[in-house]
Amino acid sequence: MKEITKDIRYIGVDDNDLDLFESQYILPDGISYNSYVILDTKVAVMDSVDARKTQEWLQNLEEALEGRKPDYLVVHHMEPDHSGSVAAFLEKYPQATVVAGAMALKFLGQFNPGKVFPNTLTVKDGDTLPLGAHTLKFIAAPMVHWPEVMMSVDQQDNVLFSADAFGKFGALGKTAFWADEDDDWACEARRYYFNIMGKYGPQVTKVLSALPDKPVVAPLHGPVIRDVAEILKLYSTWSSYGVETPGVFIAYASIHGNTAKVALTLADILRAKGCPKVALNDLTRDDQAEGVEDAFRYGKMVMAAASYDAGLFTPAYDFLHKLQAKGYQNRKVALIENGTWAPSAGRVMKEMFAAMKNVEVVGNMVTIKSTMNPADLPALEALADAILNA
Repeated sequence: MKEITKDIRYIGVDDNDLDLFESQYILPDGISYNSYVILDTKVAVMDSVDARKTQEWLQNLEEALEGRKPDYLVVHHMEPDHSGSVAAFLEKYPQATVVAGAMALKFLGQFNPGKVFPNTLTVKDGDTLPLGAHTLKFIAAPMVHWPEVMMSVDQQDNVLFSADAFGKFGALGKTAFWADEDDDWACEARRYYFNIMGKYGPQVTKVLSALPDKPVVAPLHGPVIRDVAEILKLYSTWSSYGVETPGVFIAYASIHGNTAKVALTLADILRAKGCPKVALNDLTRDDQAEGVEDAFRYGKMVMAAASYDAGLFTPAYDFLHKLQAKGYQNRKVALIENGTWAPSAGRVMKEMFAAMKNVEVVGNMVTIKSTMNPADLPALEALADAILNA
């Protein structure tokens, strides 16, 4: 159990056995389900945890309470990895009042069919909840990344309970508990942000303007943040779809390895021309969530893909569909297609990028016939110039 401040304790749990977050994102270092308790005249528990870890969480809570009973359970976000233990909590502490927004209380019933929750308190943006010396003020954060999301700030200690915002992948037993002691906080936080919240940049930008000055941030996943200044800068860039890192990202989908050779050759050409950073993702074997992360991180991208079934090789199609779903925008892209008798990948890629906001295809698309040969090199050189100069 960790102290965030004198009266605020961390009571969350790690899940080291979960392989996929939301059944789709790889978790090499597990995940934390964060929960906190404020010990004042009134006791407020800040969110619960996934049902996989209910008993461990309840044990942590009991130890923190030291014989006291909780008065409130504040529900900031109703996604099951945070609300999955609400019913078990109320079985143990039936006197407690559930504090949440109106939509969250509706969702609570949907996730717990047949259960009755008689003690509830509905709050909205700007409402306060006095606990004694501490007072919680609620901040509506709709679509960050569900419509019912609320944040709250403890006005006494300036601790922001930020729901899923400012979270990251990784169990806290495997990474640092405090973000400023995490050597590479941004890496998994970036993958988390763009794959979970990437679509909702305008909503994230809006709520950033409503946050208190220099809070300690207590998210629902990942380390607690004591120095939020640099992280706020990153979130401002991410939510506005700005460019974080100069360079070029190459995503490639190769059936028999020939398109991969083209992508790797182009990477060498870009480096030789002075590109500050070239990142690559093999869409058939690498984690595509990392590809989504890099597509947003860099301002320029090259898509290289094989033709397949008179369309686009499936891994490349899936990747572009993910970019569409996450709101990919404000970027320059260049295209390479491969096809033996009737190249079709380029047509599909152009159509998919055309459906995205402010994404410009630059340079002349390079078409490879089966495998790269020396005659293709001038076209690759020209494509490299086009993407670097865009």
